[in-house]
Amino acid sequence: MVEDLARTQRTLTVVRQEESLGVADDLDFGIELLNRARRGLLGPTLRMYRPRPTVAFGQRDAKLPGFQGASEACRNLGFEPLIRKAGGRAAAYHRGTLVIDHVEPHADAIAGAKARFSFFGEILAGALRRVGVQAAVGEIPGEYCPGEFSVHGLDPDFPTHQIKLVGTAQRVVSGGWLFSSVIVVENSAPIREVLTASYGALGLEWDPATAGAANDLLPQLDVPTVEDAVVAAYAEYAELVDGDFQSLLPVTSTSTAL
Repeated sequence: MVEDLARTQRTLTVVRQEESLGVADDLDFGIELLNRARRGLLGPTLRMYRPRPTVAFGQRDAKLPGFQGASEACRNLGFEPLIRKAGGRAAAYHRGTLVIDHVEPHADAIAGAKARFSFFGEILAGALRRVGVQAAVGEIPGEYCPGEFSVHGLDPDFPTHQIKLVGTAQRVVSGGWLFSSVIVVENSAPIREVLTASYGALGLEWDPATAGAANDLLPQLDVPTVEDAVVAAYAEYAELVDGDFQSLLPVTSTSTAL
């Protein structure tokens, strides 16, 4: 299925969400776009935004005895706890991260699910390499929300030190797929702190040294720079067209009583 992902006569609309819809609504909007795509109401779309402080727990996390304590710890540290529909264990993000929701309609979406993890993981690693990060695809020992196709970076001063920079998740339904990625670019300390508190409450083991940000490796990096690199990397996958995020929002009407 990898050959199906290579650049063909494919158009991808890129929309940049400048303002948050609200913590829960930001997370749910990706699913809303997927539902539109599967019904033929939305073509291939790449949505990018900077989220409010959030810890997205997996379905398994919510069933653990320590979940309530983990949720309380998140709120005490200024992060809103949510349960996501795709992905594994808890992951944290804030305004120093970039969330990418890639939605496409597809008649046989499940057939290429694993190939997408590998293919788009390499695209994101390539985007980070464009800006100077030594990035590669692959799980590192002790990482949070572990995954075979996580993207990690190498510390140029300490090559044995690897940190997780990108987590990916996928939701596949009849008629379409949603591939979501979170790139941690700036300000890793709060993420490390809230993950330490959350995983501790859940009774899950992990290595906090694996949590970091791209600008821990290259201090000059910021979210806009990485966002531009992601767009450039995706241009090798499809022809990109700029879209208006506001056009994706439901039309609301207001009236004034006289």
